Amino acid sequence: MTQDEVLAVFKSCDAILEGHFILSSGLRSPLFLQKTLVFRRPDKTEILCRALAEKIRAEGFGNVTQVVSPAVGGIIPGYETARHLGLPAIYTERVDGQFQLRRNFWVEPGEKVIVVEDIVSTGLSIRECIDCVKALGAEVVAAACIIDRSGGKADLGVPLVSLLEFEVPAYSPDNLPPELAAIPPVKPGSRGLA
Repeated sequence: MTQDEVLAVFKSCDAILEGHFILSSGLRSPLFLQKTLVFRRPDKTEILCRALAEKIRAEGFGNVTQVVSPAVGGIIPGYETARHLGLPAIYTERVDGQFQLRRNFWVEPGEKVIVVEDIVSTGLSIRECIDCVKALGAEVVAAACIIDRSGGKADLGVPLVSLLEFEVPAYSPDNLPPELAAIPPVKPGSRGLA
């Protein structure tokens, strides 16, 4: 799947929004990729996640035993990518601010897993998910996402497989360009949910 085809899926779902957005990282952006508008469409999600599974295999990371995703954003793409890899899918959840495996999910010591996320900006959620899995003794061989909006700059500590590198401007709240500062901010992300 080409990068233009990935963007076309998002555009077909009206999932590329313009305005003033507060990202999960706290940074501000004039563009927001509203992946939930894509994930509400099983046919579109299947196209993207099948392509992501194929790319995971093509890059040599298909020899894993399960997919782990950070909740909330990674649950749907993690599940659907795992389905195309023929693997189980589990997810981490925040408990007192820290990712944990709950719901009788587990990883075995030495087990090789891949972490699948929706969109990477700074990589914080993936890093926290990786830390959780490593603390339980499993090995994270790579991470994967639909869109890497850091443009390849996010340091995850493991290789990152993405369908699209799409660098979107992001600014600290105290360093906004005037045109962005003139628009009231909206926080559409999921970090901080109970």
